[in-house]
Order: sequence, then structure tokens, then C-alpha cells
Amino acid sequence: MKTKTPKRVLANALVGLASVLAVIPALGQLAALQEGVISVYEEASPSVVHITVRGTSENAFMQPVPISGSGSGFLFDALGHIVTNYHVIEGADEITVAFGGIECCQAEIIGVDPSTDLAVIRVDSTNLPAPLELGESRGLRIGQFVVAIGNPFGLEQTMTFGIVSALERVIQSPDGRFVGEAIQTDAPINPGNSGGPLLDLDGRVIGVTSQIISLVAGSSGVGFAISADTVRRVAPVLIAEGRFPHPYLGLGGIGLSADVLRLLEENGVAPGADRGILITSVAVAGPADLGGLRPGTEALAVGGFVIPVGGDIILALNETPVSSMLELIFYLDTQTRVGDRVEVSYVRDGEARSTSLVVGERPTSS
Repeated sequence: MKTKTPKRVLANALVGLASVLAVIPALGQLAALQEGVISVYEEASPSVVHITVRGTSENAFMQPVPISGSGSGFLFDALGHIVTNYHVIEGADEITVAFGGIECCQAEIIGVDPSTDLAVIRVDSTNLPAPLELGESRGLRIGQFVVAIGNPFGLEQTMTFGIVSALERVIQSPDGRFVGEAIQTDAPINPGNSGGPLLDLDGRVIGVTSQIISLVAGSSGVGFAISADTVRRVAPVLIAEGRFPHPYLGLGGIGLSADVLRLLEENGVAPGADRGILITSVAVAGPADLGGLRPGTEALAVGGFVIPVGGDIILALNETPVSSMLELIFYLDTQTRVGDRVEVSYVRDGEARSTSLVVGERPTSS
């Protein structure tokens, strides 16, 4: 039997020790991460609320039927304002708020905006925890750790952990419009989490959990949050005015994608530009109309649809290129306010032009 020499034994021992020492920093980092997550929960959870709503609806026989539901929210300021989702309190006749699992008081609706799925309610109490700090979502990175705190399935003060899975997602709002800048996360989100905060590891609110994609009405690792930048833009206006006026140019159009350009070419239509938004309609006396923009007047029938062609083609707003109506709407929502002036670069009959429009307020029916 071959025996190991003292030198070999010493060498093997040193290798083993080096392996152990290499693991220690990783274990320390993991412990620090764990303590950080625990700290976020301990500091933020007192300001996360359980919202219970009661109201009435109508059944198939037009008879009033009592309804109830629940969701989450978080304390926005020291005046008792709480941010939540619009769909959490939609149709509510009575709203009850609980802090830390203990029922506090009745809440009143201060302002709602279905288009961003945000709402602000308020409790009249002087014994409140510290409001949560609102962070910024613009500097988020995919892979960044996040935690969600809320009340899934009515289980109060529940925290889940995950990462930022994607940024700049587009999700549908309760009124059928779209919310941009949404954050996608794999932190488990379930019914009842809606309206609760999505936080970074510094305990700052970076989003308001709002939706999931799931075939079983439970977490599938694809959840979405309204961004903190949207909350910062909308919530103060809801508190001050009770509603949020959305910017509006009063036009409809179609983006000149490669497929649309090919379709127009196959039907003998030369749009006059290879990118931008072909204007198909203009609201009478709206901002676009007053600014002199023209819609298409020639009808092109394609597959059962009629597309007005021959109109102006919008290339950019304030020198920011736009290639679809979603891009145009998101630019207006995030970069302008009602009453601002916006410089519109466009093409008419192959000639580059520009006009200055005063941004109007979008009608509720548009």
C-alpha cells in the first residue's frame, strides 16, 4: 500500500483549506443578501395595507347583488394618502383599510385614473406608520432583485422575492387602453397582491403590482407592475384634482411597418415615406386639426378593412421619432402635459414639413 508523504498531505490540506476559504466570501454575500431582504420587509411592511371593498352590482335580471373584494396598497404620504390599483377599488361603496393585519379605518376615494390603473384613497388617522419612499424605475436593470409585499388570497403581510424580468412592457388598462413603462417580474404575484408595492433592496417603491399572466389564476412567474415613474407623474395629480388629464392630439393613424408598406405597395399606393405614422383620421377642432394636419381621403379596401390613404405622415414629436400610435401615445403621456406645445415633423406629398400643436385633453370617450 502506497502511503502519502508529509509534503503531499500538507499540499492536499492546503488545497482543501483554499476551497473552504473561497466559499466563505460567497456565504457572507448570501447572508448579507438575506439580511437585506429581511430588513426591507421589516421596514416596509408596516406601511403596506390590506384593502377590503364592498359594493353592489347587477345580475342578469338587473337586480342589485352585493359584491366584495380585497387587494393591497401602500402609504404614500404622511397625510394618509394610499396608492393602490384602480381595479382594486372600482365600484366600491365602502372601503376598509388594515395596517399590519389590524383593521384601522374607513377610507375615502380621492382620485382615480383607469387608464393607468392607479387610484388614491385616504384614511383619516394620526396614528400612521412612515410612508414608503418612491424610487425611480427609469434606472432599473434586468436581473435586479426586487420584493413584493401584499395580501395574496387575503393572506396579509406576505412577501415574495424575485428579479426584474423585463422593462418597458405594455399592458392593458381597465378602460381598454394601454399602460407603458410597466415592469415585468418573476416575484410571485397572486390575486390580492394588486395595488401593493414592488420594492428594491433599499426599500424604495419601484412599482405597483398590477397584473399577472396565468392560465390558472395563480402565479406563473410572469407579473407586471405599474412603474414608479408613472406613479410619480399621476398620483400627485389625483390627490390635487381627483383625476388625471391625459394629453391628446386628436388623430388616428397606422404605423408604416414593413408589412404595411408592402401592403400599400402591392395595392399601388406610394405613401411618400418609408417610416412614421400615416394619419387616417383627425378629430374636428382637435389639436391636429387646428394645427393643419390632414388625414387620408382615398379609401383603400384590404381584406374587409378600409384604410384611408394619402394623408400626412408623422415622423417625430419634438424631434423624437415615432413609428406607431402606441409610441405616439406613450410619448405624449410621459413627456408632455395638457397645454404644452409639441413640434410635429411630418411629410405631405413627399415634402418634409412641421407644425406646432397645443396638446389638448383626451375626451373620456376617445
